[in-house]
Amino acid sequence: FFRACPNDFVPVFYDEAGHRVATQYLMAALEGFIAPEFLRFYRKGGSLLPGHPELGLTPGIKFSSGRLGHLWGTVNGLALANPGKRILLLGSDGSQMEGNNAESARLAVAQNLWVKLVVDDNNVTITGHPGEYLGGFSVEGTLGGHGMTCVKVCDGENIPELYQAIRETVLFDGPAAVVAKRSMAPGIHGVEGTSGGHDAVAAKTSIPYFEARKNVDAVKYLELDTVKTKDPKVYKHAGAFNAMRKTVGSTLLSILSQMDPQQLTDTIKIIDSDLGGSTGFSQLQSPFPSSYIQSGVMERGNFSACAGFGMHPNKQGVFSTFCAFLEMLCSEITMARLNRSNVWCHFSHSGVDDMSDNTCHFGINALFADNGIEENDEYATKLYFPGDVNQAKAVVERTFPLISDGFTNAGIRMVFTTRSKTPLILKPDGVTPHYGEDYVFQPGKDELIREGNDGYIVSFGDALYRSLDAVETLRTEHKFDVGLVNKPSLNVIDPAMMEKLAAAKFVLVVESFSTKTGLGSKFGTWLLMTQHAQNGGALCKYGQVGTHTEGGGGLWEQAYHQGFDSLSIQDKVKTMVG
Repeated sequence: FFRACPNDFVPVFYDEAGHRVATQYLMAALEGFIAPEFLRFYRKGGSLLPGHPELGLTPGIKFSSGRLGHLWGTVNGLALANPGKRILLLGSDGSQMEGNNAESARLAVAQNLWVKLVVDDNNVTITGHPGEYLGGFSVEGTLGGHGMTCVKVCDGENIPELYQAIRETVLFDGPAAVVAKRSMAPGIHGVEGTSGGHDAVAAKTSIPYFEARKNVDAVKYLELDTVKTKDPKVYKHAGAFNAMRKTVGSTLLSILSQMDPQQLTDTIKIIDSDLGGSTGFSQLQSPFPSSYIQSGVMERGNFSACAGFGMHPNKQGVFSTFCAFLEMLCSEITMARLNRSNVWCHFSHSGVDDMSDNTCHFGINALFADNGIEENDEYATKLYFPGDVNQAKAVVERTFPLISDGFTNAGIRMVFTTRSKTPLILKPDGVTPHYGEDYVFQPGKDELIREGNDGYIVSFGDALYRSLDAVETLRTEHKFDVGLVNKPSLNVIDPAMMEKLAAAKFVLVVESFSTKTGLGSKFGTWLLMTQHAQNGGALCKYGQVGTHTEGGGGLWEQAYHQGFDSLSIQDKVKTMVG
């Protein structure tokens, strides 16, 4: 279509499903922007081929897809900017679940925009099949309900039928859509019809596929002995690496298993936004079917449903998704706060570590959730980011129950964890876990990991073990007596610790969150509010290290790219100690 009628189209394969980025990289190669051989470095650190397309990063890429289901509104604007030309938008049943698309469909219809959708309706999302868990959802029914009168349903694997459907939508005067019904990854044994086709297909599955097609060169390449790269550094005073996000799920499983079954049914509702396998919540689905709701890619609606359920003082909604998607929830969080709702949330994939999908999936604006006015402490929004799996367990045990021995929890509570595994934080002996079996988490309390006379680093989450390595290295190799403070309660001031820090020689906040919106953007103000500062005491030097630039791709490489690796932290400290 593009080649036959170049004046009638904006010749770009706009796609609201970012994981389908292979299409964009293929086109970049075919159009001569990158060498075809370069495609084998997909998602590698520094390769400029991240898991979602990013405008300005990769040669030949013409748009940023952003997060799933976020591009149609932009395409509407492109249609307004290019009157008389047709704009193609590739979509999927998963992307069509997002609320953005409902608003975009209504505008496209009202303004008769020449937006042409081709939707891959394969009935597969990350955690299951929408036809089973989201009864009533129909892509064609939804689009028709918004007023689109030209919606063609076809067999996506029948090329003549697919061609005819696309041709009719292209010729239609106004917005139109093709809903292509097909299996996920058709013809790939072991992957077809499953979420295994969500991203790159494993070599063990790809090899038989290419063997059946006599593609000998592809098989030889896939059989090469390759080793997945990993962070080469050995961290000081770091124990075994484990996933905090999985620990959150297993700890919830333990807590809920001890509840009376009827009380659990009546007072707890867990709503999954199609990411339970990643956030650790899939552990809860089978044991608690009366409380667990498997839902779709509908974060705003799902969070609000949790908040509505939690309006009763003895009930709470339980919500989870990736930290990047918290940015969508700001208005809903305000609504939940206004309604005195009890919502316990887990936001995994926080920060940038191991984020091969790159900038659009960075979970760096978590403190957007701290957007209320001065709140009474009973319903104050609380944000927590533990430093290792032992502390994560303690944080969940302390913050999840609405009522427990000696304390109550109410309002919105959010626990943040990383995608990557993090090591246990060890005591000065290098053996004993800092957070042992006797540890009890105290909300709002900052924790001294290492004492120091020359100044302090304040950190949390996955930046904590990097900071600890920097502190130990500065002590042993450079004779700088630097202390370390863990701040797991992100948005609560600990007065005693703040007074201690304000009187120090320097304070450096190290985090994986944004330097514009993270802890470091607030902490300097808090230091100025201390009694030490108000009484005219000498002010400490202050600095911050965090995420400050677009991603460089890869996994462990992201921390180095942002400059909160151990060596970069050490270099920053050296500029402050003198």
